Amino acid sequence: MHKAFPPLNALRAFEAAARRLSLTKAAAELNVTPGALSHQIRGLEDHFGAKLFERGVRSIALTNLGRQLYPGLQAGFVHIREAVENIAFATDARVLVVSTPPGFTSKWLAPRLYRFSQAHPDLDVRISSTMQIADFRTDGVDIAIRNLTKDAPTDPHLLVEKLIDQSFIPVCSPDFARRFGPFSALANMARAPLIHDETFAGRTDMSNWADWFAAAGVVRKDVNRGLRFNSADHALDATVEGAGLLLAHAVLAYDDLRTGRLVVAHDLTIRSPRAYCVVCPKQRQDAPNLRAFRGWIRREIDALDWRKAGVVKNTASGGGKARSARARRS
Repeated sequence: MHKAFPPLNALRAFEAAARRLSLTKAAAELNVTPGALSHQIRGLEDHFGAKLFERGVRSIALTNLGRQLYPGLQAGFVHIREAVENIAFATDARVLVVSTPPGFTSKWLAPRLYRFSQAHPDLDVRISSTMQIADFRTDGVDIAIRNLTKDAPTDPHLLVEKLIDQSFIPVCSPDFARRFGPFSALANMARAPLIHDETFAGRTDMSNWADWFAAAGVVRKDVNRGLRFNSADHALDATVEGAGLLLAHAVLAYDDLRTGRLVVAHDLTIRSPRAYCVVCPKQRQDAPNLRAFRGWIRREIDALDWRKAGVVKNTASGGGKARSARARRS
């Protein structure tokens, strides 16, 4: 005689907790309290007559039985989610949810997004601006812009298309350049106040001022001093106001350079091993709204006129290990 099938809600609670290894995060995903989630899991453990999790003070870990149960349930719920999402996608293709980093949203995407809306008036675009990497299975996101290492392994279920390589250029306001420049003379670069964008602080492949001065062949002992911001748009806003020199993400500084709010302080550009990419589930890549957005953002990137923004190509490798390079000196 077969044992009764356990409640589906209890299996769903276990799968979420096992995937996240956190009762709090699993409860938030399922929109229930941690207590209610724990009750569901304990009921499942009673059903099997054995523990599924080892519970620590601040953590949980799967038991042998839990590890045996999880893969099949995880695969099953993935198929369930995909089936539901496909139906929802087919019935609500007028909504497009885009996940992007905050700096990319405010400094590049938002000023251009009206053109996409004008070209596709039947679509309602919703921007989710966050540094968190979107989970396409659970976050309600259709497509994302991500800052990725070029050779990083990717999820085989995701389509990843490079939009633009990431590079860093030293920028400042025109008034700041008049006060401290000309910055073609590297001695002036070495004495000017610095601004640091720490949006991706802690990642060893992100370029910083130490990389730039090393590539330029300049020794600057106070290279780590200056204003620090954990948001690229805030760092750029401070630079526009004349607070100092910023080693900026080129694509994020583009509009401020094109309009003259910023100028390129020196033409030595640091090349990063990262790139901005558009990412979406492979199974949805040919959906009309995703295809329309991918084509539009590619055309917008291709239309950037870097010479109009005052950026010339004089590059050095960066990302924590700057190699030797010679900047133009005058």
